[in-house]
Amino acid sequence: MTRIVVIGLGPLGQRLVRYALERRSVRVVGAVDIDPAKIGKDIGLLCGMRRLGITTKGNLASALAGHPADVVLVTTVSNLAALEPQVVEAARLGLDVVSTCEELSFPWMAAPRLAKRLDAVCRRHGVSCIGTGVNPGFLMDYLPSILTAVNQKVRRVTVERVQDASARRVPFQKKIGAGLTRLEFRKRAAEGTLRHVGLQESAHMIAHALGWRLSKTTESLRPVIASRRILSGYCPIEPGMACGVEQICRGYLNNRLAILLRFRAAVGEPRSYDRVEIRGEPDFVSLIEGGINGDVATCAIVLNAVRSVRAARPGLVTMLDIPAVTFND
Repeated sequence: MTRIVVIGLGPLGQRLVRYALERRSVRVVGAVDIDPAKIGKDIGLLCGMRRLGITTKGNLASALAGHPADVVLVTTVSNLAALEPQVVEAARLGLDVVSTCEELSFPWMAAPRLAKRLDAVCRRHGVSCIGTGVNPGFLMDYLPSILTAVNQKVRRVTVERVQDASARRVPFQKKIGAGLTRLEFRKRAAEGTLRHVGLQESAHMIAHALGWRLSKTTESLRPVIASRRILSGYCPIEPGMACGVEQICRGYLNNRLAILLRFRAAVGEPRSYDRVEIRGEPDFVSLIEGGINGDVATCAIVLNAVRSVRAARPGLVTMLDIPAVTFND
């Protein structure tokens, strides 16, 4: 049984704790959060369950006092620079890291120096570190990469993730701009605080898997505008307001479009699906009608990746580098 510490007890971290308690392969031995209102509280009560006798601490060292651990599961930030101190601390304490940080999923192109530093500190302390989740980490990068195993030739990879965000956690709905006016959406988008993080990382992961080096990537972002009143989200959305976001990333190989990633998440979206189209030899389409619930899948893949990251080589790794991740009870 692998002993885990959960860092970050927001909605995602709390779900992760609940899921972990249903597994025989892992045991929660500690939890960390910087919120003063959570520090000192029993994590079972914080997560809407029975008292577990595990108190939330304000830092990792305190959480480990008298409680040896093997892996930390980090659900705190999307930004790699903000995550770096947490990875460094865990590595120095001899713990493998599985994180939902989107920029960690494939950081070698966007942040090569930072990726090199993280790789070096993990190697030095003999631990592995990976960024994963439903997206990035699986649906829009790892899955299309492994689907090409049946191809003799690949000319273009197109991935679409379209989802009704009504059932997603409130922070996710806010992150995609649901409930904002057009002006508020434009302002937040310009600030860089409103977008799905990870599309370019996904494009580069696919390219790396296929032995391609992209000559250029572009990314566009626009609001999805409500045409009717929507009440299925965390707040009422009136006609003319933003109910979500659509982003498109394009990756070019020698100035030829080779990778197209379309991400659309909106409250009230009429049809959810995950679709991968491979153009080459042969051409084919893989479709998951109804789509995959992102909150459920992210927590599940983080837990399922624990066994694989424990078996991985030391250093900063990606989903392409570790033993195949499968359900592990």
